[in-house]
Amino acid sequence: MTLRETPPGATDCHCHIFGPAATFPYAEPRSYTPEDETLEDYLALLDRLDLDRGVIVQPSAYDRDNACTLDALRRAPDRLRGVAVVGSEATADTLRAMHRDGIRGLRANEYRRDGVAAYHGGVRLAEIEPFMPLMAELGWHLQLWIDARHLPELEPRLAKLPVPIVVDHMGRMHHSHGINDPGFQALVRSVGEGRYMAKLSGTYRLGATKPDYLEAKPFHDALVAANPEALVWGTDWPHPRPDGGRPDAARLLRVFLDWTTDPVVRKKILTDTPARLYDFPAV
Repeated sequence: MTLRETPPGATDCHCHIFGPAATFPYAEPRSYTPEDETLEDYLALLDRLDLDRGVIVQPSAYDRDNACTLDALRRAPDRLRGVAVVGSEATADTLRAMHRDGIRGLRANEYRRDGVAAYHGGVRLAEIEPFMPLMAELGWHLQLWIDARHLPELEPRLAKLPVPIVVDHMGRMHHSHGINDPGFQALVRSVGEGRYMAKLSGTYRLGATKPDYLEAKPFHDALVAANPEALVWGTDWPHPRPDGGRPDAARLLRVFLDWTTDPVVRKKILTDTPARLYDFPAV
């Protein structure tokens, strides 16, 4: 028997559920076609990694059809919360029903390559902005998928939003730009001031190499030093369209634990902040 290294209530704050495709068909067009990676597969992963809770993020392969995500939330309400993707077609009743099912945020896709959307699916911030008053009433947050280099141009709009802002994958820019990049520094400052939060996830999406992903460590360290109470961690399981091959979730957790050795900081990132952000019972 091995000694558990994760604190009680430890939460994977970024995963996706796919399929079965026969029940939950994918959007057309889409940027990738995943294999079935079901709720049962994910719950088994949580158990294997000594993680008690998880957060399902609506993937781009389903665009605005949240049926698969909502089905999983309804089937494991004690362990799971979710982040949905909706656009102008949604209503206040839609969001309130999603809240009852466990949704606690909406995701905006501002991730661009050369000014063009990098993935089919998802909605831009402009479509979500009209929902902000209701999101604030419900206690939701905005999850922002963006390359940190583009954060400064959005900051005037983001500063006016009445909800917490959570930036995906440490700002998801290639590690070669370095931690002194103005966009990443804007993220670090905003995290330090408590204006933004960030996910310590997707180390491999920064172009870092297996098995240790050391190129991503300076980004991780800068965010932890800025404000460990404004951070959460996630596996990004099952790693759709990964850069450089599909990583192992257990290895990603091992890397996080090796980089985050203070047990108090670990508990903040894995348990305490996720409980507040996603409305889990405190541990």
